[in-house]
Parts: sequence; structure tokens; C-alpha cells
Amino acid sequence: MHTQTQAPAQLTAFAGKRKVATGPLHAVAHTLKELVTRDPDAQILIFDDASGSQVDLNLHGSLADVLQRLPRPAAPVQADVPPRTAGRPKLGVVAREITLLPRHWEWLATQPGGASVALRKLVEHAQRGNKAHDEQRQAREAAYKVMNALAGDAPGFEEASRALFAGKQPAFLACVQEWPADVREHVLQLAQRGWSGD
Repeated sequence: MHTQTQAPAQLTAFAGKRKVATGPLHAVAHTLKELVTRDPDAQILIFDDASGSQVDLNLHGSLADVLQRLPRPAAPVQADVPPRTAGRPKLGVVAREITLLPRHWEWLATQPGGASVALRKLVEHAQRGNKAHDEQRQAREAAYKVMNALAGDAPGFEEASRALFAGKQPAFLACVQEWPADVREHVLQLAQRGWSGD
């Protein structure tokens, strides 16, 4: 089964330092097209709320043109499925080269199911064990990307960045206090999952 690439689930758009739209891609595109029709000189920045990455939208032409260029809502595309045969089903396993020391290979050879099964179990265990830490890191990185784009020249930006990545929430809050309200509130929202204990 092949699935189309999905559009970001939630976007937030700014015109300068003012938040002007938030929501799914099609709704944000509709709002932004209306905005640039009224104000062609508006400086628009659009962010994926999950990653903090900037999203490019081509807002030229009519609203119908803008919407036509957007990716379709992702629906799984079913390919012809061959009849099942005896044996192991395809699991989407990808073979790649890894380099280990001889003692690692010796240990893997003694594990039930062999090296591949043991390595998959180790990776899955690490993913579960690091989930909270990974979510905190991703939240901090998303907040930083948005901060850098919207407040890179704001007073306290360097100090806020250091406090964010050090996990020092009170210091971070103090540094962003004087930033424009919409920028501050959006960055705080993105950073929320980046603090220990949340």
C-alpha cells in the first residue's frame, strides 16, 4: 500500500509579528489569500506547529488557483494487492549496513532470532525509553525555529535560546516577556512540551 505525503496537520501564520491564521492547510491558505488580496505587501510567514519548520504557500492568482495547488487531503491509495502466499509476510524491512565491534557481533549471534531480531528489539526498547526525552527535544527545536524566524532580533533572544535548550522554564519566560504578544504566546505554546515534568 502506498500513501501520499501528508500536509502538516496544523499551521500557524504570521503577518509580521501578528498571528493571522491557525488551522489546517486549506483553511490557512483561504485566510491568507484574503489577507494578501487586501494587503499585497503583507510579510507572511507560515509554520508547521509540530516541527516549527516554515511552510511555503504560493498565494498568487485567484483563491481557486491557490487551493488547486495545495496537496489533496491524504487518503491512502490502495495498490493492487497480490494474493497471500505461504511464508513470512513482507514487513517493510530495509537492509542497510551497520558496523559493530567483533564482541557486539558475538553477542548478537547468541540472541534468539539472530542479529536482526535482537537489533530491532533494542531499537524499539530505546524508542520507548527515550520517548519523553525525544518529545521534549522536538518541542524545544520547534519553538526555537519559530523564535529564530520571528524574534531573532528581539531583546533577550540569545538568553531565551540558552534557557530553552537548558530546560530552564522560569528564565525562558522572563526572557520572552517583552516580545510581541502573538509571538510570545505562540512560542510558549510550542515550548510547553519541552519542559521536564509536563
